[in-house]
Amino acid sequence: MSQELTNNIEVFISYSHKDERLKEGLEKQLEALKAQGNISVWHDRKLSPGKELDQEISKHLNKAHIILLLISPDFIASDYCNSIEAKKALQRHEIGECRVIPIILRPAFWKSAPFRKLVALPTDGEPVTDWKSRDKAFLNIADGIQVAIQEISESLAKSEADKKYPS
Repeated sequence: MSQELTNNIEVFISYSHKDERLKEGLEKQLEALKAQGNISVWHDRKLSPGKELDQEISKHLNKAHIILLLISPDFIASDYCNSIEAKKALQRHEIGECRVIPIILRPAFWKSAPFRKLVALPTDGEPVTDWKSRDKAFLNIADGIQVAIQEISESLAKSEADKKYPS
């Protein structure tokens, strides 16, 4: 990377709880970026007792710079994942408020979903579970997310500079 990342990019993970173990595998690959202070990751398992579920999810969904949709048959079948989280994520993506990245965890019928037009990870949308090594699949995903983080970080830095030094 040519420039050090200066902004903490917020990453929201939308997933089916049936894919918990795969989500954890992805999070492990993102640990280096978290440790460097480049990203913070949020998902619904980080809710603390007594918090209002829908309100907290909405708050984090609305402030995320990157929203990862962890695609599987269970994600596709989930009304909550599709009707609420993915729908809101795509609305924000379309107006340039965030970047939505579909992560194909397991083979699923997603080519007709609203997010089909977005570049998916791993490379070529090959499901994580189809890779010989899941670690390599998650590394491929982390590399792709790092590219998105760099682009967003540069855009945020430019925005801040434009605010300080308008032309």
